[in-house]
Amino acid sequence: MTDAQPNLHRRRLGLELRSLRKATGLSLADAASQLDLPGAPSLSRIENGKQRVAPTSVLAFFDVYGLTDDDRRRQVRELAKLANSGKRSNLLDEYRSAILDPFVDYVQLEEMAVKSETFVNIVPGLLQTEAYATAIVEGSRFWRHQREVRNFVQLRMVRQAVLSREKPLHLWCVLDEAALMRRVGGDAVMKDQLEHLLTVSEREHVDVQVLPFDQGAHAGVDGAFHLLHFSAGPPVAVVEPMTTALYLEEDGHLARYESGFDHLRAEALDVRASRKYIGKVLKERYA
Repeated sequence: MTDAQPNLHRRRLGLELRSLRKATGLSLADAASQLDLPGAPSLSRIENGKQRVAPTSVLAFFDVYGLTDDDRRRQVRELAKLANSGKRSNLLDEYRSAILDPFVDYVQLEEMAVKSETFVNIVPGLLQTEAYATAIVEGSRFWRHQREVRNFVQLRMVRQAVLSREKPLHLWCVLDEAALMRRVGGDAVMKDQLEHLLTVSEREHVDVQVLPFDQGAHAGVDGAFHLLHFSAGPPVAVVEPMTTALYLEEDGHLARYESGFDHLRAEALDVRASRKYIGKVLKERYA
C-alpha cells in the first residue's frame, strides 16, 4: 500500500470500505488493528482515497468486516481493480483540448455508469441534436474560438454512444418544462430537437418525463443535477455550477439527491403523458 493522490475510483472504493466498517460498529483504530495496519491514520487514508489498496488486499477487509455476500464482495473487488488500473477513457485522449478539468471525471463516470438519473432545465447533452448543442455551447459565451465550440459539440455528440452501446446506459430524465419553451437556436432548431426527443425517447432504456410549470415549487428548484449509478459501488451525485463540477459521494448528500429525484419523478408527467405533451408543444409552437 502506497500513498497516492485521491482519484474518483479510489474515493469510491474508500467510501465502500468505510460503509462496511461502520456496519460492523468498529472504530478506525480497532479495524486498523485487526487489519494489521500501522494505525487509524493509515485506514483513514484508505477510506479517503489517499492510499492505494491492492485488489488482493480487500480479502482481508472482507474477513474483518464479516462480508459474506457474494454480490457485494464482487462489487468491492471490481472497485479495487478500477482504483488500481489507471484506466482512462479514449475520449480523454481524443478530445483533451475540449474537455475542461472539472469535466474529466464526468466523462469517465458517464462511460462507466449503467444508469443516469438527471434533472435539467435544458435538453440534456445525451439527447441533444448537433444544432441545439451548438446553440447551447455558443450561448454560454465561455469559448473563445469557434473551433473550440465545434470540438466541444463534437465531443457531446460522441458521448451519446453510451445510449447505443451493447449494454446501453439507462437514462431517466426529468425535464423542466422550460426546456420545451425556451427557443434555443430558433424555431427550426427547436422543431428538430423536439422531434429528436420524441424519437430517442422511444428506446426502452430512455425515459423522459416533463415537469410542468403548474407544479410550482419542486425538489429541483435549486438547479440541475445528475445521479450516476454503477454496477459496483455507490452512486455519485454531480452538480455543475458555472465554473466547476461537484462530485458528491457521501451518504448524506446521496440520500438528499436520491430523495429529490424520487420526488421530481413523482411530480412530473408520466412517460406516456410527457411524450404526448412534447408532441403538443411541437405542434403548437414549432410547427
